[in-house]
Amino acid sequence: MPTRLDTRASDFEHGFRQLLEAKRETSDDVNAAVAAIIADVRARGDDAVIAYTQRFDGLALNPETLRIPESEITRAASQVPPAEHAALERAADRIRLFHERQVPTDDRFVDETGAELGYRWTPVSAVGLYVPGGKAAYPSSVLMNAVPAQVAGVPRMAMVVPTPRGELNALVLAAARIAGVTEIYRIGGAQAVAALAFGTRTIPAVDKIVGPGNAYVAAAKRQVFGTVGIDMVAGPSEILVIADGANDPKWIAADLLSQAEHDETAQSILITDDERFANAVARAVEETLPRLKRVAIASASWRDFGAIIVVRTLAEGAALVDRLAPEHLEIATDDPDKLAALVRNAGAIFLGRMTPEAIGDYVAGPSHVLPTARAARYASGLSVLDFVKRTSLVRYDAGSLAALGPTAATLADAEGLGAHALSVRIRLGRGS
Repeated sequence: MPTRLDTRASDFEHGFRQLLEAKRETSDDVNAAVAAIIADVRARGDDAVIAYTQRFDGLALNPETLRIPESEITRAASQVPPAEHAALERAADRIRLFHERQVPTDDRFVDETGAELGYRWTPVSAVGLYVPGGKAAYPSSVLMNAVPAQVAGVPRMAMVVPTPRGELNALVLAAARIAGVTEIYRIGGAQAVAALAFGTRTIPAVDKIVGPGNAYVAAAKRQVFGTVGIDMVAGPSEILVIADGANDPKWIAADLLSQAEHDETAQSILITDDERFANAVARAVEETLPRLKRVAIASASWRDFGAIIVVRTLAEGAALVDRLAPEHLEIATDDPDKLAALVRNAGAIFLGRMTPEAIGDYVAGPSHVLPTARAARYASGLSVLDFVKRTSLVRYDAGSLAALGPTAATLADAEGLGAHALSVRIRLGRGS
């Protein structure tokens, strides 16, 4: 049964802390296994990647078949029904429209001393896109990762996607083509992350790896960080719904289950100020579960990690949201902006009764790659800014160096860095 909490209960804080501290992320044995895989890929390159692909995906490959040829991408994409292909294109257009507004601009200015200062933005040279291919195929993840990179101007996008027993998902390949990705490898798991990070004879290394995956992928991204950049370590999906009693319980139940069906370790939480509504939603969840194709997964998620919290006021609930820092937050009230203004920590906020989180997974526009496991306290969702780098620009002339150089030299002396001080003073004619 899901956790039931009430802020009026004397033991609420204890129960809420248990909810916060419940572990759903990578275990130590996963970390050890991933470390061994990464070390093997670094040592043996293609041979290790091929061996693990055979072992985990039941797919026999060689260096020539690791990459999916463009002819195969074209053939698979052509098999997508026209309505589904049109839906992918419309989703890509929506994502592109949103992210084009995020492209940062360069700037330069001259200050009062005559020093010229500024910065410029340049795209990352090569990005690895990880696309899940295990319990479900996610062409939407291709678009949500690749389109922002495309908008940022990344010149090389290398995609990896597991193809168990050689089965290619036509929608995934069609989405890749729409987003401008043509370098695609039929591999997944920790071995794919390692190949992207360190490179093999067949797979050139990238500079940054983005995209969600299972516990092994998350652990691998954490372990290769520093060699390459990563977007984030994505954990199991989460949704938190703040709803008053004016909602249809069936709607809110569907919203909660929209994330529960992702994974057994996903988490769905309802916060409401109406106990009768809370009970109605709990009943609606139980009535809806048997209708889902992924009933076993959603049932396990709801049973083990679901929660219903009854609060005195929805404003009190907003304070709990900040402590939970959810990946997705729905505010299903007449005035959602009022509550949203009280929330600092959430990956994405869906405002109003007619804005289910599922719309954000596909066509809203912002990337659905969002911080999980309370990382919304300090992190943001994937955006154009993840695919660009800012470089500072500095130009001094004799006048500006005369104005500010002595201050720099004084600070260098204070830190005991004589060469620093000398490099300034020698230009001012005060050193030799």
